[in-house]
Parts: sequence; structure tokens; C-alpha cells
Amino acid sequence: MNQYPDSPLLQHIADDLAEQGWSLQSVFLSAELTEALADECRARAQAGQLAAASVGRGEGQAVREGIRGDRIQWLEPGQSPACDRYLALMDALRQELNRSLYLGLEDFECHFALYPPGAFYQKHLDRFRDDDRRSVSAVLYLNPSWLPQQGGALRLYLADGSARDIAPLGGSLVVFLSGEFPHEVLPAERERLSLTGWFRRRGDAPL
Repeated sequence: MNQYPDSPLLQHIADDLAEQGWSLQSVFLSAELTEALADECRARAQAGQLAAASVGRGEGQAVREGIRGDRIQWLEPGQSPACDRYLALMDALRQELNRSLYLGLEDFECHFALYPPGAFYQKHLDRFRDDDRRSVSAVLYLNPSWLPQQGGALRLYLADGSARDIAPLGGSLVVFLSGEFPHEVLPAERERLSLTGWFRRRGDAPL
């Protein structure tokens, strides 16, 4: 496939969000860019640049491996060609979501997330109680040849009370409304890599 998804695919994500609040694209990113991003994540990990992720905000922020066990590093423009290409793609998706859904999304923040074997993230919402700027969550998976028996699924809790398990297959993307879908990361038998991010709006804008 092309390096970047075409406009109909971005529009399909917007349509899914409008209809059900979440979208799964099993083939979203090219194998070449997916591999380059995975290599970047591993290189940062080997250089000791990924830090244990924390939970909470402000004075309550702390590393609690009993809640989440991933190691992360935030992306910034200009760090690497692969990361810049991904950030440009996410900005194209941001513009499409604004065009189609009038969400008023102003920016996108994201980080690499590396889950060692056995690590997990307990059920949670992506929106903080005291900060509602995160509007849409987006998770891109970087794991080649992932098998169902290896675990590591994203378990998304749907409005009807059911749950959907999404395998972290390399090149796939899941997008969902941040304040409406509790979710968790199940333990995996192998290292699990992703780029996890949030499209944000102004804090004083209406929901």
C-alpha cells in the first residue's frame, strides 16, 4: 500500500467515530513505515530513553506498576524522519476529523509505549477528571506477526456492556472517543510496542 492512507480511509475513520464512537483499521500504515517506527522504539529503549509510565496528575502522579507496566517516551517534531512522517499523518487525520465531525481538535500528543512480557495496564479512561482536552485516542501497533495466543490485546469496553479485544497487529490503528470508552491492555507473552496518542481540543471548548 502507499506510505500514507488515502482520504477515503481517513473519512472512514471519521464515519466510524460518528456512528459508534470507535474505529479499527487493520491495515492502516505501510509495512516500511511500521518497521521504521518499531526500530526507532527499540533503539530508544536500548539507549535507556524510555521511562516507566506513571498514572495520575500533579501531586498524585506516580509510577504504579500494579496498574500499568509500560515504558514510554513522548514524540517531538524533528526527532527522526519516521516519527515526523507519522506525526504528519496524524495531523492529516486531525484535519479530517475536524472537517467531518467539527470536533475542534487543536493538536496531537503521543508517545512510544513498550510493554515487557507480562506487563499490563488496568481498566481506565483516557480523559483526566480535571482536564477534558483529550478528545480522541489513537493507538498504532508496531508488532509484526502477532499471534492471538501471545495475548496483549486492547480490551475496549463498549456502550452496550460488551467488550471487544483488539490484537496489537503491526500497522493496525484503533481510534476511539477518549471520554467514552474504558479500556485495558492485557498481559502479553512477548514484547509489545505501540504509539499511543491523543487528539486534543481547547480546555474551555464545549464538549
